[in-house]
Amino acid sequence: QVELVESGGGYVQSGASLGLSCTTPGTTFSVLDMAWFRQAPGKEREFVAAIFWKGTSTRLSDAVRGRFRISRDNDKKSLYLQMNNLEPEDTAVYYCAGGIDKYTTGHSSPENYDYWGQGTQVTVSS
Repeated sequence: QVELVESGGGYVQSGASLGLSCTTPGTTFSVLDMAWFRQAPGKEREFVAAIFWKGTSTRLSDAVRGRFRISRDNDKKSLYLQMNNLEPEDTAVYYCAGGIDKYTTGHSSPENYDYWGQGTQVTVSS
C-alpha cells in the first residue's frame, strides 16, 4: 500500500495562484505514474492532470490547460500542481493519485489508479 498526502489547499480570490503538493513516505513513488483529480460538491471526480513516472510527459484537461502545471521530483518523492489564474469553477477537493503503468493506459480515468490521497480543499471566490 502506498500512502499519499496532499497539502497546499486554501481559500483564494479569483485570479490568484496556489500550489499543491503530494508526498509519500514510501519508496515506490519514482515508478508510479501520477495524477491530480478534483471533485466538486454534487459532481463526479474529474481528471485534472497526469504525469509520466519519468516526468518526461504530462497531460492536462481542457479545463485547466494553459493555467495549471503538473510536475514531480522523484528524489523528493513529491508531486506538484501549480494553479494560476484560478476561477470559481476550480473550487473542489483536489486528490493526488498514483499507479503503475497508468499514463498510457487510461490516465484520465480515476478507476484506473490504485493509490489515493485524502484530498485537500481549494476554494476560489469570485
